[in-house]
Amino acid sequence: MPATTPDRSDPDALSGRRALVTGGTRGIGKAIVERLTRAGATVAYSARTAPPSDHMTELFVRADVGTPAGIEAITQHVHDRLGGVDILVHTVGADGQQHVPLLEQDDDIWQLVMDVNLFAAARLDRALVPGMVERRNGAVVHVSSLSRSMPNPNRVPYGAAKAALSHYSKGLAQEVAPFGVRVNSVTPGFTESSWGRSFVQALAEHAGTGYDEARAQLLADIGIPLGRPVRPEEVAELVAFLVSGRASAIVGAEHVIDGGSKPTV
Repeated sequence: MPATTPDRSDPDALSGRRALVTGGTRGIGKAIVERLTRAGATVAYSARTAPPSDHMTELFVRADVGTPAGIEAITQHVHDRLGGVDILVHTVGADGQQHVPLLEQDDDIWQLVMDVNLFAAARLDRALVPGMVERRNGAVVHVSSLSRSMPNPNRVPYGAAKAALSHYSKGLAQEVAPFGVRVNSVTPGFTESSWGRSFVQALAEHAGTGYDEARAQLLADIGIPLGRPVRPEEVAELVAFLVSGRASAIVGAEHVIDGGSKPTV
C-alpha cells in the first residue's frame, strides 16, 4: 500500500496514511487508534493482551513490545498488512512495582521498565522509521510522563526510563528531520484511563481506603488547576494534531497535557 503525502488543505485528514499505535487496546492508546481511524488513517495496533472479539480487527497484533521477539512480530505484521507506516505512536508503558522502597527495586524491575518504556520505542523506531526516511515523509510520537521530571521514590525506575525516552525522542528528531520525518513527544499528566483507574485502585488498597477517597486524595496531592484528570480522548486529539499536516513545522517538541498540574518552567 503506497504512502501518500498529507493534504495540508485539510489538515486533519489522514486519508491514505498508514499508522501503528502500540498499546492500542485500552486507555490512551485505544483513544488514539479510534481518533486516527476517524481521520481516515489505516491503523494497525498492538498490545500484550487481545481486545474483546467485537473490538478486534485484522490489523491487531498480539505482541510484547518489551522483547525483541515482540518487536519483530509487530514489524512483520506491519509490513505484511500495510507495507510500512507513515505514522508511529508509542503509548505502551510499564510502571514496575509500586510501593517498594527504591533500594529494594532490583534489576528485574529496572530491566522491565527500561525494556518497555525506552528500548521498545528505540527498537521499533529502528525497524520502521528508516522506511519513513526513505520516503522522505513520516511522523513519530512518543508518549512520555510527568514522572520523567518529578521523582517519586515509588516510581524512580519508571521516571528514569521516561526521562531517557524524552532525551532519545529529541535526539531522534534532530537526526531525521532533514529527511522529512517529524518526531515529537506528548507528556500527559494524571489521565483517567484504565491504567489511571488501576493506579487509583492500587493506592486505595495500599492505604486501606475506598476508591473514591483514594481518587480525591490523589487529585489533592497532584493539584490540578483544571480541577479534573486528563481524558484519554484529549491526549488523542493532541496526537492527531501532531501527526497531521497542520503540525508540519513542529519538530522535537514536548507537549505537556496535564490540566496545569506541573507548575515549573
